[in-house]
Amino acid sequence: MLVDEIFSEYVEPRLIEPTFIIDFPLEISPFAKKKPDNPDLVERFEFFIGGLELGNAFSELNDPVDQRERFLEQTKHREAGDEEAHPMDEDYVQALEYGMPTTGGMGWGIDRMVMLLTDQSSIREVILFPHLRTKDATP
Repeated sequence: MLVDEIFSEYVEPRLIEPTFIIDFPLEISPFAKKKPDNPDLVERFEFFIGGLELGNAFSELNDPVDQRERFLEQTKHREAGDEEAHPMDEDYVQALEYGMPTTGGMGWGIDRMVMLLTDQSSIREVILFPHLRTKDATP
């Protein structure tokens, strides 16, 4: 999505102070629950420090009808050449139909936090066995 590409290129690197970005567009968050007051946005946030995304969190979508519709939309994008679009996952939709409770999750980039704390500009400097990673690997 264009807004995500623009954000990544021009905004992320300038988020030096601790910053929380909230209210993500529905289109880039296929597993996040819609906001009750604005169904074009989802209950998701990312946090940044020093120009690095350090974490991502959201309320899990647990509505099987909504999830199926989103998978179908993602399938259209995938068929149009978007390699990052999620394929249909019938098993997951079926599991939701059995009644997944409200839940959420957060991914925390410990390696990126170590980069920040040690003032390293490359993730290769803080991960174990960096010789197994290519030099052009992005953090």
